[in-house]
Amino acid sequence: MTNEVRKTGRLIRAPENFVDAGLANEITTKGLNEERRGFLRKSFLAASAAMASGTAMAQAAAGFEGDPNILNLPEHSKTLGQAVATNAYGVPSKYETNLLRRESPGLTRVSAASVSFAPLQGLFGIITPSGLHFERHHQGWHDIDPSKHRFMINGLVKNPKVYTMDDLMRLPSVSRMHFIECGANTAMEWGNVAVPSVQYSHGMLSCSEFTGVPLSVLLEDCGYDKKNGKFILAEGADGSSMTRTIDISRAMDDVIVAWGMNGEMLRPENGYPLRLVVPGVQGVSWVKWLRRIEVGDMPYATKDEAIHYVDAMPDGMLRQYTSIQECKSVITTPSAGQMLLDKGFYNITGLAWSGRGKIKRVDVSVDGGRNWRTARMENPVLPKCLTRFNIDWTWDGSPTVIQSRAIDDTGYVQPKINELRAVRGTRSIYHNNAIQSWKIAESGEVSNVQVY
Repeated sequence: MTNEVRKTGRLIRAPENFVDAGLANEITTKGLNEERRGFLRKSFLAASAAMASGTAMAQAAAGFEGDPNILNLPEHSKTLGQAVATNAYGVPSKYETNLLRRESPGLTRVSAASVSFAPLQGLFGIITPSGLHFERHHQGWHDIDPSKHRFMINGLVKNPKVYTMDDLMRLPSVSRMHFIECGANTAMEWGNVAVPSVQYSHGMLSCSEFTGVPLSVLLEDCGYDKKNGKFILAEGADGSSMTRTIDISRAMDDVIVAWGMNGEMLRPENGYPLRLVVPGVQGVSWVKWLRRIEVGDMPYATKDEAIHYVDAMPDGMLRQYTSIQECKSVITTPSAGQMLLDKGFYNITGLAWSGRGKIKRVDVSVDGGRNWRTARMENPVLPKCLTRFNIDWTWDGSPTVIQSRAIDDTGYVQPKINELRAVRGTRSIYHNNAIQSWKIAESGEVSNVQVY
């Protein structure tokens, strides 16, 4: 009987959360203007209509008639709970075990290479729990003994150095929240493949608080060549020897040599004990199990940037070093694989991000892109970080298509899929930041479609 009231022998679903937290906070901080008063009037009228016969209190009491979950004191209210020592390291409730990272059955596993997708449809706010952070490995993951791990800086530096983990963790550190997105996130949409959920279409995306020492501190410590040092090469300690070129201006800006994630040490699958954090840049450049930085005077054109992670263009050429993750957004609820249970009020929510800076605005369409309304962006809104957006919507039960469109503080507007293909063609895999469309059927079923 949860969220329902009984009326003349029928069950009618009552409006849920008809005054959402964002609006309540806005009213608290800014007071009531005519627009907010109008929304509240409509919301309370909707709630009153759902309890039309008699008083709301009487109807609510009638709705719980015979429900033992409210009439009887539950066992857990009469007994002693478990001691803290039961779970020395906290785990989710046994009732939340359906929220998991998942592998796509459509992706081929090569050796120990693997991908797992974060369940965006079940996450709140902007921080991804460490246990649900997406994974992408090129030669499997390792759990490395931090006492034996070494990190070296060499190349065009006056004083090449080798650091232990103890050395690094004694240095001044910073903690910053950033998103990380695989360059191949949303790749299957290039090929017009309608994957079944937002977890598979956009789930190679996560956002965490990372802690470590700025790479600029270490480069200055080693006396890098400011005249000739134009690029760095980052190298990982895994079996694939993952190597990536990063320009020196970015390396000296906001790149972090990180050991911490979400208030604890990195997880092994996320690069423990040391990884590179390169805000705004595709995840492959965030080299895990980081063992070496070399300063050089030109791009290195390693295997993973010469024949992999390149964009196939319409004229047959390949775009190289296309690292930036451009402005992008996606509605996570409602999204494909979900079901609207009835007509009425819903909170549309999703995520927006840009590798070039802050999200400035997010627009939402509930009619396939013909009309757009500006969504509420929830704090904090940070550079190169996920931003949560919400917007109120009353569904009338008609079939429709919902979309979101993000704009960042450089003025870049997230493109439609046909606009992106007009420039990039149809043979690409990487850097698909097109507007995502979700179709809502009259039955309430939500599915993945493309709108041109």
